[in-house]
Amino acid sequence: MQGPYSGALIALTTRHGKELALSRVFAAGLGARLQLCDHDTDQLGTFSGEIPRLADAAATCRAKALLGMEAAGLSLGLASEASFGPHPAMPMLPVGQELLLFLDQERDLCLIEQRLEWRTNYSHLLLEPGVLPDAWLRQVRFPSHAVIARPSLPQAGGMFKGLSNHVALAEAMECCRLADPDGCVWLETDMRAHCNPTRMRSIRRLGVVLVRRLQTPCPECGSPGWGLIDTQAGLPCSECGTPTELTLSEIWGCETCGARRSQPRRDGRLSAEPGQCPWCNP
Repeated sequence: MQGPYSGALIALTTRHGKELALSRVFAAGLGARLQLCDHDTDQLGTFSGEIPRLADAAATCRAKALLGMEAAGLSLGLASEASFGPHPAMPMLPVGQELLLFLDQERDLCLIEQRLEWRTNYSHLLLEPGVLPDAWLRQVRFPSHAVIARPSLPQAGGMFKGLSNHVALAEAMECCRLADPDGCVWLETDMRAHCNPTRMRSIRRLGVVLVRRLQTPCPECGSPGWGLIDTQAGLPCSECGTPTELTLSEIWGCETCGARRSQPRRDGRLSAEPGQCPWCNP
């Protein structure tokens, strides 16, 4: 396999098994190998909140990649980051924002691919005394997906992560009830990649997108990484022609030379439904 990264070694900074999602993707698509850098990335923030993330996801991801690159002495780096919460427009719907970042110091190249992931089991539950969490556990796909338990009051201390069997969960819940002044337990999904197969699949899908971008040279300068960087709204309504908020065209570009090109949507869609139109459906 020939290409700019054929035979290259890329530092992957993770302590949560993300090499299982990404190694084969980068080997098959680029002919590159990932070198695992098991660095203490928890210092940059944790999902469970005991260490807050001080920077945004992109800055945290870049810092994570640089930690691994420095430790491994490599000029190529890879790292991922994610955040989870309610959808901004539909608060009852949980979503994840998954991000994957690639650094090439020799080319001064930084590529970021991200996706709003609807397929997530992200959830939490305040469990009062005497109440069983069976329905919630089925909803979040326990035990194939691990959960976290702690007292409902964080000040009470004690947090049990990576719970993936009923015995361990029962023991953790009992400890949390004894520590909590009201006997309540706070349960939440463990969103670390090695504890969450759904998230691991999302990381793999994002890896495929990033590899395809790295396979694509810029038509102007030939640098790897030509791809989608922005979208332009304004897809016209099929009924009245009014521009909508839906994507009209895609902006593709190169992070190396700054070239930009506008092109039609890849799905070929030419109009929006009247129900998506601010005039037909105010």
